Amino acid sequence: MPNTEYSARHLSVLEGLEAVRKRPGMYIGSTDSRGLMHCLWEIIDNSVDEALAGHGSTIGVTLHNDGSVSVFDKARGIPVDIEPKTGLSGVEVVFTKLHAGGKFGSGSYAASGGLHGVGASVVNALSERLDVEVDRDGKTWAMSFRRGEPGFFDDSNGIKPNNPFKPFEESSTLKEIGKVAKGTTGTRVRYWADPQIFIKDAVFSADELVGRARQTAFLVPGLEIRIEDKRTAEVNNQAFKFDGGIVEFVDFLAKDSALTDTWKLAGQGKFTETIPVLDESGNMVSKDVERDCDVDVAVRWGTGYDTEVRSFVNIISTSKGGTHLAGFEQAVLKAIRTQVDANSRKLKLGNDKIEKEDALAGLTAIVTVRLSEPQFEGQTKEILGTPAVRNIVSNVVAKALTERLTSSKRDDKSQSALLLEKVVAEMKSRISARTHKETQRRKNALESSSLPTKLVDCRTQETESSELFIVEGDSALGTAKLARNSEFQALLPIRGKILNVQKASVSDMLSNAECASIIQVIGAGSGRSFDLESARYGKIILMSDADVDGAHIRTLLLTLFFRYMRPLVEAGRVYAAVPPLHRVEIINAGSKANEVIYTYAQSELDELLGKLRKAGKRYKEPIQRYKGLGEMDADQLAETTMDITHRSLRRVRVVDGAAADTVFELLMGNDVAPRRDFIIDSADSFERDRIDA
Repeated sequence: MPNTEYSARHLSVLEGLEAVRKRPGMYIGSTDSRGLMHCLWEIIDNSVDEALAGHGSTIGVTLHNDGSVSVFDKARGIPVDIEPKTGLSGVEVVFTKLHAGGKFGSGSYAASGGLHGVGASVVNALSERLDVEVDRDGKTWAMSFRRGEPGFFDDSNGIKPNNPFKPFEESSTLKEIGKVAKGTTGTRVRYWADPQIFIKDAVFSADELVGRARQTAFLVPGLEIRIEDKRTAEVNNQAFKFDGGIVEFVDFLAKDSALTDTWKLAGQGKFTETIPVLDESGNMVSKDVERDCDVDVAVRWGTGYDTEVRSFVNIISTSKGGTHLAGFEQAVLKAIRTQVDANSRKLKLGNDKIEKEDALAGLTAIVTVRLSEPQFEGQTKEILGTPAVRNIVSNVVAKALTERLTSSKRDDKSQSALLLEKVVAEMKSRISARTHKETQRRKNALESSSLPTKLVDCRTQETESSELFIVEGDSALGTAKLARNSEFQALLPIRGKILNVQKASVSDMLSNAECASIIQVIGAGSGRSFDLESARYGKIILMSDADVDGAHIRTLLLTLFFRYMRPLVEAGRVYAAVPPLHRVEIINAGSKANEVIYTYAQSELDELLGKLRKAGKRYKEPIQRYKGLGEMDADQLAETTMDITHRSLRRVRVVDGAAADTVFELLMGNDVAPRRDFIIDSADSFERDRIDA
């Protein structure tokens, strides 16, 4: 009877997918934008796995304005022939059966991101509509699904997810909708996420998609990934293709100046894994399988102290690490410790020991492994769990890195020497910071202080209410001493323009008198050892002249804070004082005292003078233009810049750390060409009368 056959068949299909719809978090993590993006990664990764296997070099992703997304590739195409066990076409098996696909065993994919074989079927189950087209055998085949169930949509009025739908009855049909040239193959998937599953605010993130596409293009050299966003009036197209692989990826990620070249460390290993398999009688038995594990790592040390290490398994990002990352860190520490110990006399090591944080300081690295059927912790694949991978990665990296560090080539030799010196300097800095933290106490007025003699400290012991003004020059210091409230306002003068720490090494920064004074006075250390709780002042206020040199000094100071005391900036405790540019004295008639108004911009002054002329009021000329804080008397400085009841402060915030880092590198870094281009491109928008000349 037709209905009985239909019901039984569809019950078997929906039984598994219904579990996905009831517990989507088990499969995609969440039902917000993160879960929505995870579904998209599942479809994209299927195409990437084909490219990894050597089939197809182009993948396209389109975000449509109706909320759907489509992914195409020019790989082999999903099989369209009948799968003997189920009697269904390969397309229907892939999109309706959990734990089915070409990633079990090692027949179709030597290494893939697939784990449970649930990716495409989960996306199908959580979609209001999914359409798939396959070019194969000289024909184009198509099938559509609603919430995981195959059937036909009535698209006579256009393709929409809520069009009338009719499920297949007796048997499913893979429809032939066209012909293609012989040898043309590929797959196209378009789906509409189900509003019954995903929250209303869930949207596809173009920025996240672009970042992931760029990352994947780095990891699969020669693969081109095209992104098209049609959701806005102006269609946004981007394409990524990199032939340099992970070496190019490391160079892209690294922000600081290079201490070493980008070194590629590669190798492979074998391990035996016991897995459960079905025997001929259908019983589950254990079987030992020998696996291959390929390791590709790229490392590069820079002059900074931040560590950026990203790990991948079969190009799937393992954001929370796992056994491969543990093996990598173990090998780096082991190799560097061995070389430092071998050169201990030259490096003046003493009895102290290198720790992991010393060896990883300033490191940018990509760690990738490829193996069949990797064990992850959960379907979201954030942590690799295969135990044997740790030793394989550790052995490969330790051997290859040791060869680099002991190489007799001139470049390798000089870079290795610089690296070992940096690691030892990091170790000494860490030990010094720990010692300083243990002994550092806020000095009161009766205690002797090792703080710089030029510091004019405040009396209060309360950190939260205290303020440190970093002032430009001794002339401004003299005025500021008289203008400050000595109860809670401290002053530290600096001499001119401090060191540009974006270009300088850590040791150069620490040996610079001005930088060292600032770090010592704030009292919280620097770099990785910076402790926000130990900062001696609640506010750090940069008070420089209102001219081009003052702006330059402020930028140099901000560079120091951003690079070495970033938690202060992130906590909103760094400010820029806003001294006035002009002083306008309005002449009042009779015995009434003249009125003084300060303006902070040329446009503000022009507007004020216009109002005064309109009102028939006179003012003293020439109008005083402050070129430096030293030109003000104490009362003026207090009233305009230091008195908390009248002053304005501009809080320095890091809204987007990555973007800020890029701007600091552009304006203050070693690479001159981009900065020159920026100046030339911005020249037309610059106002000449803003230059003091």
